[in-house]
Amino acid sequence: MPHPAPADTPAAAPIAFAGSPIDRADHIRTDPEALGNLMNWRARVMNLDGLLPEFDDEGQLMWHTIADVDEDAELVFLGLLEGKAHFAPVPGAGSSAPAMPRAWQVMQMLRPEELALYGGAKSLVDWHARHRFCANCGSPTRLAKGGWQRNCANCGAQHFPRTDPVTIMLVEHEDRLLLGRQPRFPPRMYSALAGFVEPGETIEEAVAREVHEEAGVAVRDVRYLASQPWPFPSQLMIGCTSIADDPELEIDRTELDDARWFTREELEDARRAGPQGNETLIFPQEFAIAHRLITWWLDR
Repeated sequence: MPHPAPADTPAAAPIAFAGSPIDRADHIRTDPEALGNLMNWRARVMNLDGLLPEFDDEGQLMWHTIADVDEDAELVFLGLLEGKAHFAPVPGAGSSAPAMPRAWQVMQMLRPEELALYGGAKSLVDWHARHRFCANCGSPTRLAKGGWQRNCANCGAQHFPRTDPVTIMLVEHEDRLLLGRQPRFPPRMYSALAGFVEPGETIEEAVAREVHEEAGVAVRDVRYLASQPWPFPSQLMIGCTSIADDPELEIDRTELDDARWFTREELEDARRAGPQGNETLIFPQEFAIAHRLITWWLDR
């Protein structure tokens, strides 16, 4: 087991989408007979409306039995929970990603352990829905290894679910933080800068490149803080901190609507104002790692 994070880091407390209670049971994925024996009346299948979960008033996910599932449906084996096999159905062709405002509502309603279960399931079934055909030859693929693989019967290619690494970073200069807002953000919402790690670069290099590309700022002393699985569609948010020596901004308006330096007092005021923020700033939502990173910076 990994050692717990130090109490003074953002990783010290559970974060949204992490901490799933399920046993992934990898040994069962590779054993078709064992997996088949688990697909009985005790097995549970997550209720999904497309790619969004159905849940009750207490924030608990809703499940049904194998008997209630169409016999042609593709089921992804999530793992074992309380001795029962749990599955999630791959949505039909044409299912689209949920609108983020609706997804945010779901994230606020689900209990933490339920959110973690849903997050893992959503990443997997979304991947299956988008990889029905072989990237090598274009032929249809079939689910394998309980849903942790897809195989092409035509060319024999094997395809596996992927997680995309994304850096999300604090940039500090003289007790101020650099935050930006993307065009899709609600008015007044700012967050930490973020971007995908590109092939052939380290996390530290990705942080430096993204900050320079988006805001024109050079950073140093990049340090890892915490991570978060983010199932929209399937990313690992890698939280870091860094230092800037020159605060001069050159904003890439194709990436950001705006970027600016916020003082500690401005951020504290927005945090105290709650989810609706103040007249200047909406603090990132609690389920986002940006909230955890900025809170850590304010409280240290």
